[in-house]
Amino acid sequence: MEYRPLGRTGIDVSEIGYGAWGIGGAMWGGADDDESIEALNRAIDLGLNFIDTALAYGEGRSERVVGQVVRERPETIYVATKVPPMNGIWPAPAGVPVEQVYPGEYIRECAERSLANLGLERIDVLQLHVWSDEWTDQGDWRAAVDDLRSSGTIAHFGVSINDHQPANAIRLIESGAADTVQVIYNVFDQSPEDDLFPACNEHGVGVIARVPLDEGGLTGAIGPDTEFSEGDFRSSYFRGDRKREVQERVRAIAGDLGIAEDGLADVALRFVLSEPTVSAVIPGMRSVRNVERNVATSDGRGLPGDWRDRLRAHRWVRDFYSQ
Repeated sequence: MEYRPLGRTGIDVSEIGYGAWGIGGAMWGGADDDESIEALNRAIDLGLNFIDTALAYGEGRSERVVGQVVRERPETIYVATKVPPMNGIWPAPAGVPVEQVYPGEYIRECAERSLANLGLERIDVLQLHVWSDEWTDQGDWRAAVDDLRSSGTIAHFGVSINDHQPANAIRLIESGAADTVQVIYNVFDQSPEDDLFPACNEHGVGVIARVPLDEGGLTGAIGPDTEFSEGDFRSSYFRGDRKREVQERVRAIAGDLGIAEDGLADVALRFVLSEPTVSAVIPGMRSVRNVERNVATSDGRGLPGDWRDRLRAHRWVRDFYSQ
């Protein structure tokens, strides 16, 4: 496993982190806690030391499972979690005052709930689960974050940037209030490279890259006949003709690189890690098989030859979440 600095935090994190949304069960067609615990332990065995979860993942279930595993391990494991929007709206719409989404007292209450779920001494990175840059100078959220730091409840603070809106955190980054940002970054959506990554580099902000496999689209496993289990949000994400469209684009990438489609997941993760601004990539993992496949990418080899330049030609920004 390779490790990278998490911005200016002083923490070195495994470049492959653990995306823990799926182990919360909600929106993924269920989860088995025993299987999740086995997968988390296997990841740590292989050198992973960074886990990203959220209070909203299974109404605290993901946090409780993560906390159980981390408390039982002797290694230092860094845990990031997130405060859900008080109004329950993902992503954050423009024009909504921060007081309706993240009043200071609400942030404090959620942080305490997360800490109780995790059962840890502190939260290494507390993130706001949605963000709008117009909030940078609004409300009392920043005072609440400072209080949580002072009390030792959290060590560092960041935000999870709205889907496909990487520039919607530039003001926050420039303000110096955020230690980290979490953003969608993958072969299809390369837009964080335009403005966000230069700002993060300038201000020493760590980058957590989410959705590196496009919710499965960049694994080569999604096609017109793919069916999802009941309750799996991907049945909506890949609704209509989207499965066929994704398959065609995946085949184009595989053909361009001369690889089998089932080898694309490894390439997709290597693409994300080929960007030095990225501190960690957090693929979702619910099984030992997922863990072993994804962690194997952290071998220091990177992408062959000119593959990064070739992959740039496959940029395809679209929002399957809301459109």
